[in-house]
Amino acid sequence: MTSSTEASADAARPAVVSVVDGPVLEITLDRPKANAIDAATSRELSAVFAEFRDTPELRVAIFSAAGDRFFSAGWDLNAAAAGEEFEADYGEGGFGGFGELPGLAKPVICAVNGMAVGGGFEIVLAADLVIAAETACFWLPEAGLGIIADTASVRLPRMLPPVVANEVLYAGRRLDAAEALRWGLVNAVVAGGDLMAEARALAERVAESAPLSVAAISEIGRRTAHLGLPEAFELLRSGQLAAYEAMLASDDASEGPRAFTEGRPPRWQNR
Repeated sequence: MTSSTEASADAARPAVVSVVDGPVLEITLDRPKANAIDAATSRELSAVFAEFRDTPELRVAIFSAAGDRFFSAGWDLNAAAAGEEFEADYGEGGFGGFGELPGLAKPVICAVNGMAVGGGFEIVLAADLVIAAETACFWLPEAGLGIIADTASVRLPRMLPPVVANEVLYAGRRLDAAEALRWGLVNAVVAGGDLMAEARALAERVAESAPLSVAAISEIGRRTAHLGLPEAFELLRSGQLAAYEAMLASDDASEGPRAFTEGRPPRWQNR
C-alpha cells in the first residue's frame, strides 16, 4: 500500500531528468512504478530531445529509465482510463520524444534496464543503438488490448524476419534479451550493474567520430531506407542530401586525414 507521504514524493519527483556530460546528454525517465508515459511526459521528452537536436555541443544521447524492473510500460493506461486519447498530442518527436523528431541527425542510445512493453518497445525500436540488461524483455501486448503498436507495425517487419515480427505483433510473443540480441535488435547484453557503464562507453566512441560525418550517415540512412540500391546511389550523387554535401565540403573532412598522417587525435570543428 502506498502511503500519502510516498505519493507526495512521487508527485514531486521530476518525470524526466537530463544531465550533460561533455558531448553526451543522459536522459532518464523516472515515473514509478513502471515508467509509463502519458501525453504530458511525452511532450516533456520531446522538448528535451529537441534541445539535444539543436545544441551543437551535444553529440549523442543516452535514454535510460529509473529502477531495475521496467524500462517503460509504454502508454500510461491510467491516463487512458482517465480519458486521454490514443491519438493524443505527444509532442513533435512523437511518443517517447525522439522517434519522429524532425531534423534529428544525432544518435540516440537506449539503455534498457528491464521490461520494454508496448510504447516502451517502440521507443527502443526507434533508437540508433541499444544496450540491454540481461533481465530486459520486449513485448507488444496492444493487439490483445484492442489497439495496435502503430510505429512498431512499421518498423518491426523491417527489422525481423516476417514470421517472427508477425508473431510479436499479432500474438504478443515476448523476446528476452538473448533473443533480441540474436535477431539484431540490440547491440549488446550486459549484467544490469554494467548497463550504464557500457552505454556511456559506446556514447564516448560515437562522440569521437566527426559530427558532420555522423549527421551525413544519419541523413543517408533516413533518406534511402525506402529505396532500392540504384535509386539510393542516384540520390547519394544528386547533391540533394544537405548533410552529406556539407560533410564533403567541410574543414573536418580535411582534418581527419591530416590528423591520421600526423599521428594525433583529430580536432573536429563541426564545419
